[in-house]
Amino acid sequence: MSGSDLASYIDHTILRPEATAEQVEQLCQEASFYGFAAVCVAPCYVQLAQKQLGPGSLVKVATVVGFPLGYQHHKVKLLETHQAIEDGANEIDVVMNLSAFKSGNYQEVQNELEDLAKFCHLKGAELKVIIETALLTNEEIVKACELCAAAEADYVKTSTGFAAAGAKVEHLELMRRSLPQHIKIKASGGIKTFADAEALVNAGADRLGCSASIQIVKHE
Repeated sequence: MSGSDLASYIDHTILRPEATAEQVEQLCQEASFYGFAAVCVAPCYVQLAQKQLGPGSLVKVATVVGFPLGYQHHKVKLLETHQAIEDGANEIDVVMNLSAFKSGNYQEVQNELEDLAKFCHLKGAELKVIIETALLTNEEIVKACELCAAAEADYVKTSTGFAAAGAKVEHLELMRRSLPQHIKIKASGGIKTFADAEALVNAGADRLGCSASIQIVKHE
């Protein structure tokens, strides 16, 4: 796999709390130049990203909801999602309610994700569900994947990048075995090198959330 091949897997990401508008504009320019799949930006920068990419751009705009902890009220997550799509987001990366999940309130978690998925699909957007694999056992990863599949999410995503660890090959392989083939996987968190990225794609990742995107595709 070449660097240009990998580019089509990458969500070029800037979610640092201190990220500036100028850095978001640069991110969009880089995404267009290298042919990345999407940019992933904070909700306050969705409109800017859409404007910077321009009409007809092949680069999608992704943003985050319930980020990074996931325990916001489900109505707040729906409102965030509505606003993000109104602002021009094509993809929503939402953090699963880990608190409810760890409490065993699986139906509550599934209901929330179903509502979000239905709304996204109604508006022509895709939903990626962040399950934060670093905080889950293998059994919990399997259960979380089952809930995401039942909710008809488009992607299951490993990590926010804000936990103690990010994407791991063994978690990707477990997720791929646990999900129907039509549900995709996004790996994120700690992907720094071409070798990291290639290993995760080989393990089953359909998308990669990266902030080191350029050094990855340039093999630096």
